[in-house]
Amino acid sequence: MTLSNKALVLFSGGQDSATCLAWALSRYARVETIGFDYGQRHAIELAVRPALLQKTRMLSADWNNRLGDDHLIDLSLIGKISDTALTSDVAIAMQENGLPNTFVPGRNLLFLTVAATVACRRGLDVLVGGMCETDFSGYPDCRDDTIKALQVALNLGMATRLKLETPLMWIDKAATWRLAQELGGQALIDLIRTESHTCYLGERGTLHDWGLGCGTCPACALRARGYREFIGA
Repeated sequence: MTLSNKALVLFSGGQDSATCLAWALSRYARVETIGFDYGQRHAIELAVRPALLQKTRMLSADWNNRLGDDHLIDLSLIGKISDTALTSDVAIAMQENGLPNTFVPGRNLLFLTVAATVACRRGLDVLVGGMCETDFSGYPDCRDDTIKALQVALNLGMATRLKLETPLMWIDKAATWRLAQELGGQALIDLIRTESHTCYLGERGTLHDWGLGCGTCPACALRARGYREFIGA
């Protein structure tokens, strides 16, 4: 494989973004990462990012050479204009519009727009995100049509030729675990299990077979179910 493109990975510190980072490191000559502080209730994910990045470097000399700068962006305005279970201390529930109240309107649109701006400044031509239409809780900004439309809008508005890649778009959580295994073997699986963060409530007190978390919120339940399908339990 010829490594030529330079990529910017949306890296939250969770399972999906950790897998996407490994995917990008196996494909692109230069990879940088970007994360967002948006007043999320599970802000612990920001705290785990540095160690997860450093330990990902240690999995492969090639990955270490390709992994470049990390960018942490303040998007606290999202928390100020949102009223969701991810940005305030309220119970997670389904809303009348059919979407869970963990949906933060405009979040991925803002993430990708800001990431595109950073990519343009840094000379990076691929954005990689963990959006998924298979296990996505109905979030409209995780749909393939949304990502394709945004790619068109960003390139028209910035006179660029950015490509938005979503390697998890059509696979479920079990397949995401399998992809991680294919990319980095058991070492990457163990790293994702013990160092990444997915729990919406920000809990990391208990290490389950699938990772750290409360074990009951929708994010934990999805991750646990996928892991057990992955190992054949």
